Amino acid sequence: MSPPDLRRGGPRRWRGGLIAWRPRERAATLWAFAYFFCLLCGYYIIRPLRDEMAILGGVDNLQWLFTGTLLAMLAIVPVFGRLSSRLPRRTFLPWAYGFFILNLLLFSVLLQIPSWQVYAARAFFIWVSVFNLFVVSVFWSLMADIFTDEQAKRLFGVIAAGGTTGAITGPSLTALLVERFGAAALLLLSAVFLSVAILAMLRLCAWSDKTAARPSPPLGGGMWDGVKMVAASPYLSGICLLIFFYTSVSTFLYFQQAQIFAAEIHDSETRIRVFSLMEIAVNVLTLLLQFFFTARIVKWRGLAVALTIIPLMLLVGFIGLGIATAIGAGLGAIITAQILKRAGNYAIMRPAREMLFVVLEKQAKYKAKNFIDTAIYRSGDAVSAWVYAALKGLGLGLHHIAFVAVPLVALWAWLSYHLGRRQQGLAAALARQPNPPQTREALR
Repeated sequence: MSPPDLRRGGPRRWRGGLIAWRPRERAATLWAFAYFFCLLCGYYIIRPLRDEMAILGGVDNLQWLFTGTLLAMLAIVPVFGRLSSRLPRRTFLPWAYGFFILNLLLFSVLLQIPSWQVYAARAFFIWVSVFNLFVVSVFWSLMADIFTDEQAKRLFGVIAAGGTTGAITGPSLTALLVERFGAAALLLLSAVFLSVAILAMLRLCAWSDKTAARPSPPLGGGMWDGVKMVAASPYLSGICLLIFFYTSVSTFLYFQQAQIFAAEIHDSETRIRVFSLMEIAVNVLTLLLQFFFTARIVKWRGLAVALTIIPLMLLVGFIGLGIATAIGAGLGAIITAQILKRAGNYAIMRPAREMLFVVLEKQAKYKAKNFIDTAIYRSGDAVSAWVYAALKGLGLGLHHIAFVAVPLVALWAWLSYHLGRRQQGLAAALARQPNPPQTREALR
């Protein structure tokens, strides 16, 4: 009788300690931690610059930038599907990240040319919005591919903490360096961190291929497979709707943030510093939650409850925001709401949401997931941006729009709970199979 495979969650159980890893998982967990650290550090170095460009471009024009982001995302999704069908992940993923590094180098030049600055700033906002979703989606696709459902419940919170640590480091570097070295230097620093992320990714893929006894082959299929999978699967369609609700709520908050900041903070450098401080607060809180709460809430209360916590918090948050903006206390309320919403998403909602994919086959983990995380995500952004603009056009104030969002958040909470219950049922069915493959069960 062969010994149990500890990577696949065999009968030997881990006990004690802060991090619930087994000896054979330590290297993979550390490389995944380092990969996510460098990835989000590189992104968060440039995120405060993107948020400031959104305000400088005019808060009344934000819906056009969101629409441009959607169009760019729709253009890149079929290209991703085509390349991932033909190339193994150890070849495709580094090339994808290398492409974004070249983009950063190009923007570092264009943003210094006076006659190109306005156009480069608008393009940069759209590019960062595409870049952030694409690279993070690819990261979590790889995690869902490499780790099993049982491992995900133990390790995803710790791995996500690597990203949070990078997300604290990135805006801290921006706050320290932007006045002395300027935006162009920050773009180059971001490119350095992305280069290190590629190295960590390759080491993680090597560990996975070694443990699996053979390298991962190309996914095969066609460029539109992800779209077809979503259309044929109630489970994946439900995840699409969950993402749509989440992005709609996030966009409403983002637009309200832009309006309140533009009205109450008139200095550009002050806004950048406040944005950086908000990022630090969000990610310090996220880090504490990830280390001490994320894995425990999934273990103790289940995935359905973990997915529902943040929507219920925001249900209360939008009511509070509506009251605060009505009495002229909008700045403090929006800062508090954004910090709690984003920290809760990064620490609890996002790792729990990624667990929805671990019961799926590899094709769905890359192709369907990437389509959902990019095209569907940005579709929610664009649609809700125009809805927000329409509500403003009808004469609704900030407090009215906050109350309009309340029923949307309630629907999001209901759907999150039911998707969590569905995933738990699928995971239990797979666990009952001897040497369970991750099949198309969830796609039916």
